[in-house]
Amino acid sequence: MRVYTMMQVCEETGMTYQGLKYYCNEGLIPNVKRDGNNRRVFDERDVKWIQDLVCLKKCGMSIQEMKEYLALCLQGADTIPQRKEMLAQKQESLRASIRALEESVAYIDWKQGFYDEVLAGKRPYVSNLIRVEA
Repeated sequence: MRVYTMMQVCEETGMTYQGLKYYCNEGLIPNVKRDGNNRRVFDERDVKWIQDLVCLKKCGMSIQEMKEYLALCLQGADTIPQRKEMLAQKQESLRASIRALEESVAYIDWKQGFYDEVLAGKRPYVSNLIRVEA
């Protein structure tokens, strides 16, 4: 079985060294092993779990929520319904964020089109901020 150092895990997962150390210190990576020099080492399963944590963080999970999720995972398959509910809530939050971003992009698209038409002389410039003489 392959053993990874902290730096190798950082390379594999895209985490910073400080971030990985923080996750370890917060107990988010259970069963952390140490080598003969007392340095943390990780196996394939640890790396896969850390990749999961990176994804959960990107999904907007707080450290506390990740700890709750981890606690459920450690209890085994009986907690799958609770885990599914946690993920469903995050999923809905992400979908709401996507909708808000799409609305923002649509506004910028509209505004860029408006500016293009003004610059091309196809429509007069109007502003909600200043008076513009026609």
